[in-house]
Amino acid sequence: MNKILVSYFSASGITKDVASKIAKVIEGDLFEIEPVNKYTDDDLNWHDNNSRSSIEMSNPSSRPKIKNKVSNLSDYDTVLIGFPVWWDLAPRIINTFIEENNLENKKIYVFATSGGTSVNNSFNTLKNTYSNLNFISAKRLSNNVSDSDITSWIM
Repeated sequence: MNKILVSYFSASGITKDVASKIAKVIEGDLFEIEPVNKYTDDDLNWHDNNSRSSIEMSNPSSRPKIKNKVSNLSDYDTVLIGFPVWWDLAPRIINTFIEENNLENKKIYVFATSGGTSVNNSFNTLKNTYSNLNFISAKRLSNNVSDSDITSWIM
């Protein structure tokens, strides 16, 4: 049986809502990628070059610490990784998650939430950075994604 983990990082709650819907539709387990230090509104101010998110995204080697770990990752065949798009990329905490978890031999699907930015650059950057992993596909999703769109993408 194909066991699915729906992992996600959500700064404002939108990605969490989408991840919850996906997990319910595909009967997957939900895992929140939580930063040790939660992001404040000031941290997320992308107009401020000195905001935490701006500093992290301008440094490709930045790896924000994660509060929790997936204890039973070996139980899963498929891992979905969800995040909001930041600077046309996955937030650096996604790199932390990938590097701290053994995702080899897993099918990896990426989903992103964004007001208008495509997921393509985020997905391609992750695929190129972690070329040893099996990235299948990516989709930009919103709260109103239909159940059938989810199942036709994942199942």
